[in-house]
Parts: sequence; C-alpha cells; structure tokens
Amino acid sequence: MKKNVITIAAAVCMAAVLTACGSAPKTESTAAADSSAAETKTSESEAAGGKLVMVTNAEFPPYEFREGNEIVGIDADIARAIADKLGMELEIEDMAFDSLIPAIQSGKADFTAAGMTVNEERKKNVDFTDTYAEAAQVIIVKEGSDIKSPDDLEGKKIGVQTGTTGDIYADDIKDADIQRFPKGMDGVMALTQGKVDAVIIDREPAKVFVKENAGLQVLDEAFTEEEYAIAVKKGNTELVEKMNGAIKELKESGELQKIVDKYITAE
Repeated sequence: MKKNVITIAAAVCMAAVLTACGSAPKTESTAAADSSAAETKTSESEAAGGKLVMVTNAEFPPYEFREGNEIVGIDADIARAIADKLGMELEIEDMAFDSLIPAIQSGKADFTAAGMTVNEERKKNVDFTDTYAEAAQVIIVKEGSDIKSPDDLEGKKIGVQTGTTGDIYADDIKDADIQRFPKGMDGVMALTQGKVDAVIIDREPAKVFVKENAGLQVLDEAFTEEEYAIAVKKGNTELVEKMNGAIKELKESGELQKIVDKYITAE
C-alpha cells in the first residue's frame, strides 16, 4: 500500500514538472511581438479618430461670429471642412484675439483660424498653413469726415482691435492717438460716439459694421493688403502638412469658394 502511494506521488510530481514546462514564460521575442501588436492597435485607434481644438475670436463677421450658441462663419466652416477631410472631430473655443497665439503656444489649442494675417512678427511665434483668403485693413470713418485716405490719419484718434494687424500697423502713423479695444465693434461704437476719428479693421468685418451702423463709410483706399492663414504651434510641421493637403483639396474642388460665397456676396 505504501509502495502504491509513493508511486502515485511520483507520478503527480512528474505531471507537475511537465505542466510547468508546457507553460514556460514567454521568450523575449514573443513579448516584443505582443507589445508591437498592442502599439499598432493603439496607433490604428488614434489614427481613426481624434479631436482638433481650434481657438478663435467670434467677434469678426463674416469670418467668425455667433448664431445662438454656435460659432459660424468662413473660418469656422473651413475648419470644419478640414477636420472632416482629416477624419477628426472639431472643437471651437472663443476667446480674446490677443489670447489666440498664447493658447497655441501653451498647447491649449491645436490651431487658430481667426482672420489671422500672415506677417513676419507672427511667424516668430507660430507656423502658418498655406493662405486661404486675401484681405485688407481698411479705414472706417463717419460720412463727411475730413479723412479721405490713409495719409489723413496723421495726428488723429484711431480705434483698433487689440492684437490685430490694424493695431500693429497703426503704430506707424505719425502723432496718432491709438485707442485699443477688445472687440472691433467696440471701436466702431466709439467712432459713432465721436470718441475716435477713424477705425482701422479688416475689410469684410468693416463692411458688416458699416451696414449695421448708419452714417459710417469705408474709405476706397485700403490701409494695407494682406493674406489670411491658419496658425499652429511652432514646429508642428505634421499638422501644417496635413492641413495644407486639405486646403489644397478644398480649393481645387471649389468647396472653399462655396464657403466664402455663402457669407460674402458680390456687391
């Protein structure tokens, strides 16, 4: 009986040894393969979706403004079209114009589309996509004003929106008293109230402001000529290249022009 017990015990031990051999730890190459597969699965998941965060200043019709709780306009629609082409979700956040570039630099946002003019000063802080619109800074005055051209701005009180190119270029006007406002509309209101003599602002918003405020006019001669583009964090070449590809497709298909025509009609 004792001999049988010993025999059975030996058999159990042998089975245990064989079982242990059958479930030996994964080799280094096997573990690496599993890890690579997991990383590939994660990468595929990320590529299939994702979110782009855009910041803008929704006080700039027809490029960006609010309709109820939604931010709409040329820039907003172009950004949505780009996100669709990249297979990504778009989130738009509204903030002061002079906070847009800092938001990109800090990583709070991926890009800004806000009637942002490409210039050398901004290129020091952000990278730009290909341009998608031509623009100009123009001068709004009261009807009957003695200001007839940019040369007449010397020594005048001039309203500008903080952080815009109008703000930047106005500093070059000799003896001008520059009044800065957080919103373009604030500057226009100051003009109607006689607090400033003129307002320098982008052409398309200027048309809207003049249409909505009787007694104002836009001078025929532009203050500056410029171009708009999307700004991204300095060094983010991958996003710039992807966006450039989408912008090119939108231009070639005519979709970009349709977006512009939706908000700007020929007069």
